[in-house]
Amino acid sequence: MLELRPNCECCDRGLPPDAPNAMICTFECTFCAECADSRLHSVCPNCGGNLVARPIRPAVLLAKYPASMQRVLKPEGCLTA
Repeated sequence: MLELRPNCECCDRGLPPDAPNAMICTFECTFCAECADSRLHSVCPNCGGNLVARPIRPAVLLAKYPASMQRVLKPEGCLTA
């Protein structure tokens, strides 16, 4: 099950579970669409995989399967690819 991480690893922008602008790779590294497009060119800086839109978990299931509260952030930010 996806963790649904709460923020962009590059800029720390909040990405709630229903964020339409959340992007992930196969390891669930999470980025906002702006960083994914403009800085990373849709390539994960951690694994080199592609970044795709994160699915939105239906609100009715969030109570049973809550999103992660653990923030992951690159202190140095993400370098422009």
